[in-house]
Amino acid sequence: MARIYEDLSRIIRRSKITFYLLAVLMLFILAYYWKIQVFDYEKYWKMAEANRLRELDIPAPRGLILDRQKVILADNSPSFKVSLIRENVRDYQKTIAGLSSLLGLNQEELKNRIERYRILPAFEPIIIKDNLKLSEVAVIEARKEEFPEIRVDVEPKRFYPFGLTAAHLLGYLQEVSLEELKANQNRTWHGGEMVGKAGLERQYNDLLTGQDGKLVEMVDSLGRSKGEVKKIEPSKGNDLILSIDFDLQKKAEELLQGKEGAIVVLDPRTGECLALASSPAYDPNRFITRFSSDEWLSIISDPGKPLENRVIRGLYSPGSIFKIVMALTALSTGVITENSTFFCSGSLEIYGKQFFCWFKPGHGNLNLPEAIKNSCNIYFYQLGRRINIDTIANYARILGLGQKTGIDLPGEKEGTVPSSSWKKRVMGEAWYPGETISVAIGQGPLLVTPLQIATLTACVANRGRKIVPTLIKKESHEENGDRVDIPTEVFEKVIEGMWRSVNDGGTGHEAYQPGFDICGKTGSTQVISRETAEKLAQKGGEIKKPHSWFSGFAPRYHPQIVVTVLVEYGGMGGQAAAPLAGEIFKLYREKYVRQTNLPGN
Repeated sequence: MARIYEDLSRIIRRSKITFYLLAVLMLFILAYYWKIQVFDYEKYWKMAEANRLRELDIPAPRGLILDRQKVILADNSPSFKVSLIRENVRDYQKTIAGLSSLLGLNQEELKNRIERYRILPAFEPIIIKDNLKLSEVAVIEARKEEFPEIRVDVEPKRFYPFGLTAAHLLGYLQEVSLEELKANQNRTWHGGEMVGKAGLERQYNDLLTGQDGKLVEMVDSLGRSKGEVKKIEPSKGNDLILSIDFDLQKKAEELLQGKEGAIVVLDPRTGECLALASSPAYDPNRFITRFSSDEWLSIISDPGKPLENRVIRGLYSPGSIFKIVMALTALSTGVITENSTFFCSGSLEIYGKQFFCWFKPGHGNLNLPEAIKNSCNIYFYQLGRRINIDTIANYARILGLGQKTGIDLPGEKEGTVPSSSWKKRVMGEAWYPGETISVAIGQGPLLVTPLQIATLTACVANRGRKIVPTLIKKESHEENGDRVDIPTEVFEKVIEGMWRSVNDGGTGHEAYQPGFDICGKTGSTQVISRETAEKLAQKGGEIKKPHSWFSGFAPRYHPQIVVTVLVEYGGMGGQAAAPLAGEIFKLYREKYVRQTNLPGN
């Protein structure tokens, strides 16, 4: 008899397996939804809120930078900027084309700018143009509905009211770099944020930077703002009161106009810098607008090197200024006394080579004060063959050369004080006694910065007390600083010569100011050898003048001011640098000395 039903056992067995699988799957789905609703509630709630709420940073104004008499050197001014919020972009190419036309920007530059900040979250605004004119803002606002992905904000923009004045010590701002964004060590930077990149703006960036505020606003599905929900006002950064005197700073820069060089003015009692001028300079306002790489290249390729702060980074042979170090070394080691004399005939043969004095007829018989007064090379050549290079190097370092001064500015250079070990390390050769002769008058591989010479001069003015230069105004004139291991009377003997240099017809007489008792030393640094100069002169070629130095202090007793001047290719120090120093001494005396001597002060 044929079977009248089909065997369904296999189907039933498979149906059960399918049922169990579906049951397990449903359990997983229910568990997942339960996780979302219970465990991940806060996370997804925030994401949902983000669809209707947008949080934006409100940039904080930077602290002001003021001189010692509260003249504002770095200020803030309101500026309009337009930013792109990438998460609101629907059609990238259409947005690029539209914004390029609307804002007058090159499409490639716009793309590069957006690409630069690809590492940032898509909701964070990218600044695509700043420093907008009111007419540009009006056009953008009028077409706001067409471009919901952009927004216009007001930001505090850095402004330097005096342009080039004090540019090198103030420094400048630039956009935070990708490296800084990635490092993100000290604080959370934002794309397009302006940060200190040079000078005081960099040195005290954390102090000057304020605390950004927050704006929470309601947005629609297209990202358009529908009103403010919450606002936290930003906090301005701390102000910086400098030791700089604006009048002295401005005067120093005027004196250097059209020249390449540097002027340092400081208070030897406290180390406060009253003026730091480097020429040529630049306008830090140029850096505030986010310029292109081509504009940056045009600045750094300028042959005058306007970005270089010659005060702390210019390396020069000190020339006859170094005779101060030689004199202190010779007196301290007992090689000479104040009355030791040497005869100058205009030239001298040492180690089989002829060496010359700058004064060809010769100075005759000279003691130390007269040798300093007349800056006699022959006198100091005689010291150079009596003192070995390592002793000279040791005293030069004791007096602060060959090392950073410690000023509160980034990028300071150390310079070079040669010694036998230095030459062995750098050149792999032994030091020869003949090389010491050149070092004795500040030539050879000896290199210093103008600021190092200023601090050396302050040490002499203080009769052995060193100072650390600073750009921050101090509350009092309390004296501080370590003393060098050189007796006070040794300094007095050198100061006698420096006083004669200015007040008794010496090489520094052009710095003379009646009644101010200035002590100083001139210097001229050869940039080519004497032999080369003579050959060029015979051929009618152009001869580069030597660099010109003057460094001095006033008054002789209880000094209040140090002035150091360097003029590149200026000629003789007494003719080019000393007169500039005299002008600074004159202004200081008129402004401070006479005022403090008035009745009741």
